[in-house]
Amino acid sequence: MNYYDSLETRSPVEREAWLMARLPQQVAHAKRKSAYWRRLLDGVAAESIDSRAALAALPLTRKSELSELQRAAPPFGGLTATPMTGLSRVFASPGPIYDPEGRGEDWWRFARVLFAAGFRAGDLVHNAFSYHFTPAGFMLEGAAQKLGCPVFPAGVGQTDMQVQAMADLRPAAYVGTPSFLRIILEKADELGADVSSLCKAVVSGEALPPTLRKLLNDRGVVVRQAYASADLGVIAYETPSEEGLVVEEDVLLEIVRPGTGDPVAEGEVGEVVVTSFNRDYPLLRFATGDLSALLPGISPCGRTNMRIRGWLGRADQTTKVKGMFVHPSQVAAVLARHGDVGRARLVVDNAGGQDRMVLHCEVASPSDALQAALVASIREVTKLRGEVAFLAPAALANDGKVIEDLRSYE
Repeated sequence: MNYYDSLETRSPVEREAWLMARLPQQVAHAKRKSAYWRRLLDGVAAESIDSRAALAALPLTRKSELSELQRAAPPFGGLTATPMTGLSRVFASPGPIYDPEGRGEDWWRFARVLFAAGFRAGDLVHNAFSYHFTPAGFMLEGAAQKLGCPVFPAGVGQTDMQVQAMADLRPAAYVGTPSFLRIILEKADELGADVSSLCKAVVSGEALPPTLRKLLNDRGVVVRQAYASADLGVIAYETPSEEGLVVEEDVLLEIVRPGTGDPVAEGEVGEVVVTSFNRDYPLLRFATGDLSALLPGISPCGRTNMRIRGWLGRADQTTKVKGMFVHPSQVAAVLARHGDVGRARLVVDNAGGQDRMVLHCEVASPSDALQAALVASIREVTKLRGEVAFLAPAALANDGKVIEDLRSYE
């Protein structure tokens, strides 16, 4: 069997209808069980949120806001729909941000990811994700157990002992960061230990550069990436085709223009926004702060869900100019006043020794009047002086940047 279940190969039309049928139910559940969602979505009729257009009209909840929300209403900011008595674990991420884990098999939905990477019942999994504070170790352990894979809970550090365990136990699979896998393999070479049983891996938590992938593949370890967060669990994962990351079946993903909640066209780089159908922690339009883009078509592996290019950087491009913060949302507010402008990028430099802002705008028909109006809008929205430069449509790079800081202080 090549697929974890039949959900992976259903038609996109069938999947979309399934998601849209579940969406109003999840909104209603969140409003009924969560103080935060009840307040945020006051006046929203849950049954009306049955399309992507309706979903896009709802406000974003940003990951960057969680620490403040949780301080105001500990421990989870009122976002959870399950009381503490119904949880199995609580984790902490830098911030600090506290994340719940509910009860149930493979709560973080990683089994599908491991299966796509070739993990099968009986494969011993060397789990080098941390089991302390953060949920990564438990994320992968629960998934492996669901597949019938025993787990060696290695955790992080103690490289010599990790190599010894691999040499003795002969695991078939590894989960952890790609850089630590490389360290283990190099330590095995140094110690003369045989870890050649290792043949497959799921890695996450950091980038996997092509050079590192090749190095690991050349050592006989086929590596697949997973894109996940401590709040959402799995978002997307790599398959044998290695052409982008396939979106997980139990989430609804949007790509929006940074600083806004507006979905972008297929292929355009923007911020990853996820709506989760998790009943314990129902995150709706949760802005991850990560940049990516949708890929056209379906994966050559046969899985039919939408695909993303993978992690392409951070969406929060807030900068400080002359002592004042300038946010991507302010750039969006300027553009909202001028329908003749397509995409735009605020470039900040200090070539003359002083901070300067120039809003580069894609415009089909530039004019002096439009330029003057944009300059005025920049001043009104940011309270700072800015210049305007016109560009032809599609002239800006498709990299998701709304603010680019080119200042040099050398």
